[in-house]
Amino acid sequence: MGKRDELIARYADDLKNKCGMTPDMDLLTKVTIGCGPSIYDADAFTVAGSQPGEIETVKKNFLIKKLGLKDGPELDAAIASVIETYGRSERNKYRAVIYYMLAKHFKKESIYG
Repeated sequence: MGKRDELIARYADDLKNKCGMTPDMDLLTKVTIGCGPSIYDADAFTVAGSQPGEIETVKKNFLIKKLGLKDGPELDAAIASVIETYGRSERNKYRAVIYYMLAKHFKKESIYG
């Protein structure tokens, strides 16, 4: 099993045990691949849910650029909801898991088709 496969298994475990979701492994794999090398970078593989700059990065780089959504309060509300689902006190909120949940929230799975 390669490093990426190990990470995908870890993300799936988080979705099941921390978020109460049954992951769509095909979509999770595609979202993880879409994150590129950031999944291997200690500074980038997690999302600091309490840092406004980090939330802005998720909004601009993922929701607006990748998913093609228009900026608005619903984007901030969705990010807050996903972080709440993951658990505010959860130290490691993996970027791929956050992106996966946001893609599902906005029903944008087709982006990864």
